[in-house]
Amino acid sequence: MIIYVSIVYTVEASSHLLVKMDTIPQDRILETKPDTLTVVRKQYNLDKPGQMKEAISILHKWVQQQKHFKKKDFSEFYYEAVIIGCKGSIERAKNQIDKICTMRTLLPQFFQDCNVKNDFADLRKIVHIAILPKLTDDHYRVQINKFTANVIKPSELMEYYRYNIIQSEYIKAHDYLNGFIVVQDFTETNMVDFVSKINLSELRQILSIHIEGYGVRIKAIHIICASKVISTFVSILKQVLSSKVADRINVHKNIEEIHKHIPKEILPKDFGGDERSLKDLQQEWLDVLSSEEHMKHMQVVNAAGTDEKFRRKDCFNDQYAGMPGTFRSLSVD
Repeated sequence: MIIYVSIVYTVEASSHLLVKMDTIPQDRILETKPDTLTVVRKQYNLDKPGQMKEAISILHKWVQQQKHFKKKDFSEFYYEAVIIGCKGSIERAKNQIDKICTMRTLLPQFFQDCNVKNDFADLRKIVHIAILPKLTDDHYRVQINKFTANVIKPSELMEYYRYNIIQSEYIKAHDYLNGFIVVQDFTETNMVDFVSKINLSELRQILSIHIEGYGVRIKAIHIICASKVISTFVSILKQVLSSKVADRINVHKNIEEIHKHIPKEILPKDFGGDERSLKDLQQEWLDVLSSEEHMKHMQVVNAAGTDEKFRRKDCFNDQYAGMPGTFRSLSVD
């Protein structure tokens, strides 16, 4: 789930364009509004000339001082995306970069070099996934996950998590937004089977990666499901989400109820909206994410981990030792 938002030489030119010209480069799928950059920056008092560039400079200098980072040549676009995701806080931005680099090292099973078309071919049989092209009026991006299989293998859920990470890296490298609205559609799946296949530890880990590592800000989670078993699923989510995010979970019995929360012009036509169908959008995403450009980008990103023998011992504190998984066994000597 994204819930389950770069560091690339491939976007360097566009990242410099963003900083110098104060415009957002056009993307193959993602659309922004004419005032997105100005409005989002203004929310965090970074709209005055030179303010964002100064914040980026501070963050860049800090990264250069981190001996345990394996990669330090992050793009200006990436720095700005992190700063915006952290509501303008440089200290939170430092922490977020450290966390995602650390997670790549400590949870390598989620960060793998994959061709989404070839390696995740079976994934399309169980779920249709797309981040929608248009932003909401308040500059949030909508992601829809529609599960369609009656029986799901645990290995397919892991593929789902990996796919979302690959997609999240694309967002981090190309998008400008306030955060996410997530739609989980279970109207065509067997919820009893789905819930039984959830690995609680993996779910905690993937949510930590997205929320703490990528800094995904979730405005709302809309779950579409008429089954009574959905209460069990929501209970599981509340175990692994913060109370703040958990309070943003909404359960609906049908797609029509979503229209009260998300404008029709944003939604796919199979969800009663005006946008391209979810299947068509998923195919577009598969083309983009399996492109040579993005696959090279993922190789660079996945290598951006940490070498823990160079981390200051006093910096590897309970903040990392308490992360989900087997983190406490890591040696930093």
